[in-house]
Formats: sequence, C-alpha cells, structure tokens
Amino acid sequence: MAGYIGIVCSDPWLQNQFTQVELRTMKSQYHTLRRESGPLTLADLPSKMSTLKVVGENLTEEDRDSFLRSNYQNMSDEVDFELFLKVYLKLHAHASSKMGSPAKNSSAFLKAATTTLLHTISESEKSSYVSHINSYLGEDKFLEQFLPIDPSTNDLFEIVKDGVLLCKLINVAVPGTIDERAINMKRMLNPWERNENHTLCLNSAKAIGCTVVNIGTQDFIEGRRHLVLGLIAQIVKIQLLADLNLKKTPQLVELVDSSEDAEELMSLPPEKILLRWMNFQLRKSEYKKVVTNFSTDIKDGEAYAHLLSVLAPEHNNPLTLTAKDPLQRAKLVLEHADKMGCKRYLTAKDIVEGSPNLNLAFVAHIFQHRNGLSSEAKDISFLETSPDDAQVSREERAFRFWLNSLGNSTCIDNVFEDLRDGWILLETLDKVSPRIVNWKVANKPPIKMPFKKVENCNQAIKLGKQLKFSLVNIAGNDIVQGNKKLILAYLWQLMRCNMLQLLKNLRFHSHGKEINDADILEWANNLVKNSGRQSRMSSFKDKRLSDGMFFLELLSAVQPRVVNWSLVTKGISDDEKKMNASYIISIARKLGCSIFLLPEDITEVNQKMILTLTASIMYWFLNQPVDDKSSSSSDSENGSQSETSNSTLDDAASESSLE
Repeated sequence: MAGYIGIVCSDPWLQNQFTQVELRTMKSQYHTLRRESGPLTLADLPSKMSTLKVVGENLTEEDRDSFLRSNYQNMSDEVDFELFLKVYLKLHAHASSKMGSPAKNSSAFLKAATTTLLHTISESEKSSYVSHINSYLGEDKFLEQFLPIDPSTNDLFEIVKDGVLLCKLINVAVPGTIDERAINMKRMLNPWERNENHTLCLNSAKAIGCTVVNIGTQDFIEGRRHLVLGLIAQIVKIQLLADLNLKKTPQLVELVDSSEDAEELMSLPPEKILLRWMNFQLRKSEYKKVVTNFSTDIKDGEAYAHLLSVLAPEHNNPLTLTAKDPLQRAKLVLEHADKMGCKRYLTAKDIVEGSPNLNLAFVAHIFQHRNGLSSEAKDISFLETSPDDAQVSREERAFRFWLNSLGNSTCIDNVFEDLRDGWILLETLDKVSPRIVNWKVANKPPIKMPFKKVENCNQAIKLGKQLKFSLVNIAGNDIVQGNKKLILAYLWQLMRCNMLQLLKNLRFHSHGKEINDADILEWANNLVKNSGRQSRMSSFKDKRLSDGMFFLELLSAVQPRVVNWSLVTKGISDDEKKMNASYIISIARKLGCSIFLLPEDITEVNQKMILTLTASIMYWFLNQPVDDKSSSSSDSENGSQSETSNSTLDDAASESSLE
C-alpha cells in the first residue's frame, strides 16, 4: 500500500536506492515469484529475473548465473526481499557496465516511467492548470495563504507537497468526493499527516476515474513534476467534462434524432460527446470538414473561428476567417473567446502547435459557458430513470473505476460498451488469477468480426466457472450484446474474487486457509468487540449499518487515531447518516483503502458495497506489520482467525442474497 514501503524494506541504504513506486513494483515482482515456486534461493534467480528491466533484457540467464556464483558462496541460501533488492542492484550494475554505461546509485528499474530527469513538462499546461487552480480555489479559507500561485515559478510543486490542494481540487471536480473533515489541515504537518493526505488524495482520485497506476505518496512529497502535473490534468479534465452527459445537460438530446441514437450517445465518453457537439455546431456554418481530434484538426484555427461565429456572432471579427497566418488567426480566436467571457486555457501558440490537453480544456470550457443548444429540448422522457436504473448506474460506476484502477491496457468509459469484446475481462481475470487466461486463443482489439468477440467472452465465462462464479444461463454472447444485468452480475463476482484472493495471499504465509464472506464478517465483529465497543452487524445487509456507527467503530479499532469522534453525528436523521457515511469513506481512503462506493451505498445498505468496504478495511489491517497493531487489535485478529477457521458460506446462497 502507498506510504507503507518501510515495512518491507528496513535497510535505509536500500530505501535510498529506489523510489517508492520502484519499491512497490519490486515487492510485487518478488511476491509473484514466491507464489510461483515457494521460497526462493539464489540458484532460482538467474531464470526468475529474466522478466526484470535491464537485468533481464541485457544479461542472458548464463550471464546472471555466472555472476551470482562469483559473488555468493552458497547458491542454496534463501532470498528474502532485501537480498532480492541487493542482487538486483548488483546485476543492474553488471549489465550497465557491459552496455558501456556507468551504473548509478539509483536502480533505474522504472527510470523511464518515474524519473523527472527524463521527463519534461509543458510550461503552457502548467500555466493553464495554475490559472485554473487560482480561479477555483482562490477563495478557499485554508489555501488563501498560498494562492494565487505564480505560474512562472515552480511554487505549484511545493504547495502540493502537503496534499491539501490536491484533495480540494478533487472536490472541485466532483463535489463531495472527500469529506474535508478527514483532511489534515494545519500550517505544519508532520510526515505521517502529510502521507495520510496524499493517500487520501490518490485513493479519491481513483474513485473519480483518474488513472494513478505507478504513482505513490512519495512522488508528491518529492515533487515529481510530471506525475503531479499529470494527475492535475486528469482532475481538471474530469471537472471540465462533467456536464457532457444527457443527465446533466438534457439539451444534448438535440444532437440525436431518436431514443436509440440517444442511448448510443449516453454510452460515449465525454471527449467523444464534446467532438460530436462541436461538429454539430460547425454544420451550421460554412465549415465543411469534420473535426476528429483536439490536435491536428484544429491547428489552423479555422474550426475555432467558425465555431465561435456560430455561438457568439455578436463578437465576430471578419479578419478572423480571412487571416492567412494561423498564429494570427489563433490570436483573433482568443480575442473572440475573451469577449464571450471564456477563460483562456491556452495561448495562440498552443492552438497552432495542437496541444491536445489544452485544446480539450478550451473547447470544454466554451461548452460550459455557451453550448448553443436549444433550451426547448425535445421529448426526453426516455431519460427519466427509475430507482433500479439509478442503482445500475451506481454499480456500473463502481465497477468501471475498479477496472480502471487495475492498470489494464485500455481505460474504459462504459462497462456495458467497453467490455463487449471481452479483452478487458480477460486482462482482469489474468490479474485476479495469474496465468489463468489462454492468450493463444484470445483475440486482441481492434476486433471487427463479431464471432471473435464472442470467443473472448466465452473464454471469460469459462474461466469464471473455473473460479466458481455463479453463471447460470449466462453466455459469452450476453456480454457481447451488452446485457446490463448479467454484466453487472459477472463483474461483482470478479471483484469479490479479487478481494478474497488478496486476503488469501496475505494470510497464505501464516495460515494457508481460504477466506470467504463469513470470515470477513466475523473478523469485523470480533475486532469491534475486542476494542470495547458494542456494535455488531448480523450480515452485510443489516439495516442498522445505515447510521455508520459500526464502520466508524471498526475504523477506530484498526487505527484508533483515525476517527475524530467530535466530528461524528448521532446518525439519526438522513442528513446525519449521510454525513457519517461520507466521513467513513474519506477516512478509510485516508488509511489506504482502495474503495469505490458512494455515501448512498452505506446509508441504503447496499450489500455488495458494504462487503467491499469491510474487506478493504480488513485487507489494509492485515497488511500492516504486527508492531503497528495494538495488542487488543492483534488479539482480535487472532481470535477471529481461530474462530472462523471452520466457518463456511454457501456461495450459491450468497449470490442469490446479493441479487
């Protein structure tokens, strides 16, 4: 988990050789090798390290074996994690010397992905995002001591080091994501408090759809500029595209001719809807081209000139369309936008150079400010949602963000559309249960032939059955056809399997038992009981959970300092319950729990999401070193493990109860 690397590497010298991200990745590699063959010896490493960068790419297995035998006397010695790191560093230095480049102190394991020395940042993007932050957070009571930020300096990367600004920026993008009561806000934060803020930020960023694979808390503390700017860019993008859906902007129905077209529009990612809107407005002008991207297609500024003339003809300048120089035309376009009251997210040079991020931000802001759609929208009765539809939407959102958090090859925007070729399902299955997928018979996108998609989805169904999913009357073609109910049922079981596998892996070293829903329930109840509290949940659908008190007591039991009880309500009214639920989610993320539920999932006691919340807290707790747990918590854990060793839960009954 982010922020707890010191647990697995106590040698200060080794910690200085790797970044936090590199250590997490190396730890993952080490445990993968352990799972494959059990305890590792030095003799195993020459073949096992073939997958590692530099070492595996530039040394043959014979090279690695010869080098290790010349450096270590007993090849039968067992390899713990720290020895694994030392061996890697020695082999890396050996490989570097063979390639003719001097070895450096750092490992360079992820150098291409993590080191700012090999990354340049766009000063235009930095300036644009700084202006955005100054505009939207300038009146914040806490941040006013730091804002406005000077875009010509690197002050931004210093201010983000305490985590507060990023947390508040997430709340601007998606209001209510983080309960500000959970943010550590004071002038001087100690390292623990600062780490908590960054952990809260990263887990919350994942929960709103940001991709944060290979980003850790240390990256922000060290001010890794490209990673900081990359995350800010994602957050700003989510904010600017928030209204690009039919629920928030029903006037978008003007872009379609039928309810079938509207359903297709609703399944598109926001960027595609924005392009569709832009082309819809351009068809009202003399512009005949179709804009397909926010880079090369608008570099000449002509599309912008026609778009703004349609949206705000009162500010037209005849010279804009007749200008021969693209840079001059871009300047006139920005003058037109200024007269409309649109903030600038880019310069004339950015338009001419085709900066995709800044052009996207600029067009999205124009849409927010003046979309040119009729206020008298067509009949939109088909957009009205029932409570069941709202529940489907919430579950789709949770599963989508969970899938995206796994670092699959493609970021998905709609599970019902983007899973239809089966590829992302296969990638996820391979992460949940390594080597389970037969990639030789899998079809990689883009897939044009429908039967190839069915083949992928049939394999996903087959593998689900191997993992003991309840898949009665579900076929691969149901996924290809986008059957919402069946896709959600499959994804729930896949997510649940992933949680149970993570917990099993943690317990493998000391207990070696399978874990199930009943174990999670019993663990939570025992931990709360042994902390001296009286709350108890009878099941994951216990309606008493709606006030949030049980989970607050559970979180307090796993980490006593995390809950500020003076901020907790009695949970009597609906508003008080929602306040508690919001606080629970934020402090769980602040600890390090990766969760994707909403406050409504707690107040309405959504059984599936309640299970994921409990399991995530359990995973975090069991992942901590024994020394960090209080004696009462440790006793509770041991008691739970002994008491639940024989507990079982009928999976079929579990699945039927969760429908």
